[in-house]
Amino acid sequence: MEHQVIAAIEPAFWQIAAAAIIFLVTYAIIITEKLNRAAIAICGAGIMLLLGIVDLYTAFTVHIEWRTIFLLLGMMILVGMTNKTGIIQYLAIKGVQLVKGGPLRVLVILSLLTGAGSAFLDNVTMVLLIVPVTIAITRELKVTPVPYLISEIMACNIGGTATLIGNPANMMIGTANEHLSFQSFLIHMAPISIIIMIVTILLLVLVFRKRLVVTEAARRDLMRLNAANYLQDRGLLRRAIVILALTAAGFLLHSVLNVEIAAVAIMGALLLMLAGVSKKHVEETIGMLEWKTVFFFIGLFIVVGGMIETGVITKLVSMTLQIASGDIAYTSMLILWISGIASATIDHIPFVATMIPFIERVGVELNITHPEQLNSLWWSLALGASLGGNGTLIGSSANVIAAGLASKAGKGFGFMDFIKIGAPVTLLSLLISTVYVQLFLLP
Repeated sequence: MEHQVIAAIEPAFWQIAAAAIIFLVTYAIIITEKLNRAAIAICGAGIMLLLGIVDLYTAFTVHIEWRTIFLLLGMMILVGMTNKTGIIQYLAIKGVQLVKGGPLRVLVILSLLTGAGSAFLDNVTMVLLIVPVTIAITRELKVTPVPYLISEIMACNIGGTATLIGNPANMMIGTANEHLSFQSFLIHMAPISIIIMIVTILLLVLVFRKRLVVTEAARRDLMRLNAANYLQDRGLLRRAIVILALTAAGFLLHSVLNVEIAAVAIMGALLLMLAGVSKKHVEETIGMLEWKTVFFFIGLFIVVGGMIETGVITKLVSMTLQIASGDIAYTSMLILWISGIASATIDHIPFVATMIPFIERVGVELNITHPEQLNSLWWSLALGASLGGNGTLIGSSANVIAAGLASKAGKGFGFMDFIKIGAPVTLLSLLISTVYVQLFLLP
């Protein structure tokens, strides 16, 4: 829905300047990762409110995307409770045993599992699940885990591109535009994600093939692992599978049933909490929710709201359209590449939060009456923001967390180790996406 400027009075110059300064300083501090990003976002929002750049009523009724917040909370609860079953760890062990512990085949299996999981689970959650299992498997195989971990990070960011719930950026884009349903993401994003995933895995196999050699004894040790030991709560697993299937059906049918996708996620979460799950499980899950992420979103929406209220976003749109001469195809390419490059160096969540009202304003400036005509811009943003996360080690939260877990296990890798692989993969992904957008997504 197009954000409207509520204030009838033209903002003063000092308000425009203050909004821009608060926005830039907030972003700069977030990028440094020296302070808690949720606290910084809330602080920036508070200053916007105190200066009267955004009033509290407008912030809460217009600028905060509550659908994104509730979708995020619902998915956090669903994933958090399902995590307790150990199903991902079980599938990982079974998968590598299925390919007899061949090191390159293990890399392919773990990457595919991570990519598929990231299409339906939060990227950070997927990394937290798969990295410890990967380190355990490579310890049995007596090989370095670094190629596997880098491959999983790549797969995580690519897989998250495929669906509306694959990563927070897609959630924000999907909930900002009612025409971009769960099915739309599957139809338009899943094919290109699969293509890029296949190309990336083939490239990674070629790059790492000489580093991954194991002995027969190590393979036998891996084959003796009992995957069933990783399953923690079979009763909860059965209930979780049923409710996750119902939730997935709700995602697929939400546009037909005329139900908000956020409502489907919240109902799925409530059903799982009520379906005979112990009080302890529920309390643990709620206690483990990423509340700092929720407050980060809220603060960020208000900070960006200040940019909207003062007309800064409108001015940026006008400049961009002048560069692109009002051409949707050219604008789509600009958004794809700018998003990809920006997301390699800063967290894509604040970037996407800024770009959403930007794209909405493009429709106003071009007098577009049918929102579907802007879809190529939305898809370009989703592709660039998600795939750009592979560019550097700080490109996404999942990258940083995976590197931290590896370092804690004594198997760390550095910024340059990652960028040697990540930068070429990102460049190739954006080139493939450029062709895809040109051929299939432009109006």
